[in-house]
Amino acid sequence: MKRILTLLLVLSACLSGNAQKAEISGNRKAVRTSGDVLALVTPVASLTTVLVLQDWQGLKQGALAGVSTIGMTYALKYLIKKERPDGSDNHSFPSMHTSVSFTGAAFIQRRYGWKWGIPAYAVASYVGWSRTYARKHDWWDVVAGAALGAGSAYIFTRPFAKKHNLSISPVASDKHFGIHASITI
Repeated sequence: MKRILTLLLVLSACLSGNAQKAEISGNRKAVRTSGDVLALVTPVASLTTVLVLQDWQGLKQGALAGVSTIGMTYALKYLIKKERPDGSDNHSFPSMHTSVSFTGAAFIQRRYGWKWGIPAYAVASYVGWSRTYARKHDWWDVVAGAALGAGSAYIFTRPFAKKHNLSISPVASDKHFGIHASITI
């Protein structure tokens, strides 16, 4: 457990320490900064949720999705070597910020449902948009990052409700429907 948490913290530090060098000003700078910060919101929300719920299976699934997303994104960046729209370097494709953010959003949606997934996808979409607005990526870099992140999460993540036998069933004391949960460990 401690090893997984340490790995996640190290990966988060690597992502946040990978700041971009190109100078921009005004609205683009503010949007880029907000996108940089929000890129970690969905992974941190995922980690917080699994820890609060003590969902250790979800922690494993989220870690696998995150590690595979980061690994594939870095591999593609160094294999493809596409120049960024602002000319700062040649690591534009795919967008790491977007892939990480969409991994977290897809994990939340797949594991805990659309009620939490919709706001997570909204945050991830803003992150993707911020990368194009700040001229760090073209739209296809962002789309590829989103597909990579969401795909990774969907491959490794299983719904929490199915695992814990959460279902709707009739309540015996009255004839209204209620939620019945039987958790098997």
